[in-house]
Amino acid sequence: MTTAIRRAVIPAAGLGSRLLPLTKATPKEMLPVGDKPVVEHTVRELIDSGITDITIVVSASKGLIQDHFQPDPGLVAQLREAGKHGYADAVEEVADLARRGHITYLHQHGPYGNGTPVLNAARNLGDEPLLVLWPDDVFVADVPRAQQLITAYEATNSPVLALMPMDDPADAPRYGVPVVKEDLGEGLLRITGLVEKPAPAEAPSAYAAIGGYVITPGIIDELREQTRLWHEHREGEIYLTDAVNAYAARRAVYGQVISGTWYDTGSPLAYLTAQFAAALAHPEYGPTLRRLAQTLGADPETAPAPVG
Repeated sequence: MTTAIRRAVIPAAGLGSRLLPLTKATPKEMLPVGDKPVVEHTVRELIDSGITDITIVVSASKGLIQDHFQPDPGLVAQLREAGKHGYADAVEEVADLARRGHITYLHQHGPYGNGTPVLNAARNLGDEPLLVLWPDDVFVADVPRAQQLITAYEATNSPVLALMPMDDPADAPRYGVPVVKEDLGEGLLRITGLVEKPAPAEAPSAYAAIGGYVITPGIIDELREQTRLWHEHREGEIYLTDAVNAYAARRAVYGQVISGTWYDTGSPLAYLTAQFAAALAHPEYGPTLRRLAQTLGADPETAPAPVG
């Protein structure tokens, strides 16, 4: 019998260095995609997938994330006095996400690497599984990516990684590429590990591991062991994929090919692509921007899938 997934962690303590100087004062997680900051897309995805406890792991410079989800009754009252009830409702609805998701904030402590915030958030986890989503990913899908991962976990009772097909084999050096042992149908793959950033000719499959994991207590144990060794030698960083590989050497790990469109907003071009897609999808602004794209010589028919 599988243990229901009710908790999730969003690691949001990174520097956002690929987007500097834009992220010098503004956390990358607070950059807007459409009419929402990126991290809000992630929070909404988790809540829509039934997650009731969300931990956002932050650093000292990420106070704007907490401010965004914090209730602001003074602002709401001012807006209502001015008759701006639509804006007041929107402010209250964002604050309500913190209540619905029971959002808590945790300051990162420990070695560098994306495994550390997961271990920080999992200290009181017990035997429960945990969803991990990065805060610079936006997915557009009929079924939320988080829900697709939960469904795969319920079918396997094992760790699950989010996968997407690579459009071009030349993209392999940008990703962790899974070693596929068995295709179980419906996008569910049994995998035996990941090869980080392989040369195209050495890629073990045509899939890329992207943002999204279901982590089980066994993976957390591997992170603890990595951290113990780090404190002995003080070398390298703590990576979640290393823990997954160590676990997969002995036990079952699965990949779920996600149905939907993925936007990684962590680099300038990727961020602009997500913004462009969101703008084209907007019911009020989209038609004007499509006409502008035509004027500038772009083909609106080949525009990327819209961000909601």
